[in-house]
Amino acid sequence: MEGSDIRTGVTAIRLDGRDLFREPLVGAIHVTNGFGKSVGLMQVQELGRIETPIAITNTLSVWTAAEALVDWTLERNHARSVNPLVGECNDGLLNDIVGRHVTREHVLAALREATGGPVPEGNVGAGTGMTGFGYKAGVGTASRRVDTTQATCTVGVLVVCNTGAPGDLVLGGLPVGRELQRRADRAQPDTEPGSIVMVVGTDAPLSSRRLGRVIRRTTHGLARAGGISGHGSGDVTFGFSTALPAAGASTCPPLDEGRELTALFRATIEATEEAIGNSVPACETMVGRDGQVVEALPLDALREAVAAFGLATSGR
Repeated sequence: MEGSDIRTGVTAIRLDGRDLFREPLVGAIHVTNGFGKSVGLMQVQELGRIETPIAITNTLSVWTAAEALVDWTLERNHARSVNPLVGECNDGLLNDIVGRHVTREHVLAALREATGGPVPEGNVGAGTGMTGFGYKAGVGTASRRVDTTQATCTVGVLVVCNTGAPGDLVLGGLPVGRELQRRADRAQPDTEPGSIVMVVGTDAPLSSRRLGRVIRRTTHGLARAGGISGHGSGDVTFGFSTALPAAGASTCPPLDEGRELTALFRATIEATEEAIGNSVPACETMVGRDGQVVEALPLDALREAVAAFGLATSGR
């Protein structure tokens, strides 16, 4: 969604062909730092089930998104209570956030138009007005496959990145943000590092308890990418498993809690780190509210910084 001062949007995640209110997903929530306004977390934490699609938008539009999710669900089901699940980050640097330009129709359109296949990254959906690590940031994704005794499982991670101070960015284990700051001769400003929403989806057969253990590892991926979860940071992870309806989770053949669950931990850490890393280079420079400009990550300078690390390593 764009206009002279409007740089915002909605990202929706749903399962094609499955009514989640009738067949809830196994779900879990992890809050790394709770400076946020997300909706629906408490019931998922209590019951271990997700009964609506997930919507992500800006901070002051979470209630609009929640109402739209309720409408979406009630149009398809007779119910007296619905637990909508919404995450948020604050895009107020580039977006006229107080104007609350996200409407019910925008959220419903995102739900209708959600498709499978490769996920667009960068300045799209909820990532439209976000910033991270001193540059334009937005949506990033990544996935890993894990072999278990039962099947090959997939762990996918989607992030809406609005976190990280300039100089904190780490890509592939290299502190490239610090090197880019040095090359640009910029002082790192004393600012809050912002927020991030992380969504973990897997087809591994997991109970809510085990899924919770898996998604807590997004915190390690965030740290590996340079995130520190500052005081004013809302860092929230939503997790779901598509293997079985929530009602059948107790009958899942158990994964080995040593080798197999640890492999899912590693996959989640790696996919989270990569998704955050993808959320920044995928973006373009944006001009937003009141002419505010947030530059894209300078890819040529990034290549030079990476090459410099390589030369330094080979010279030891």
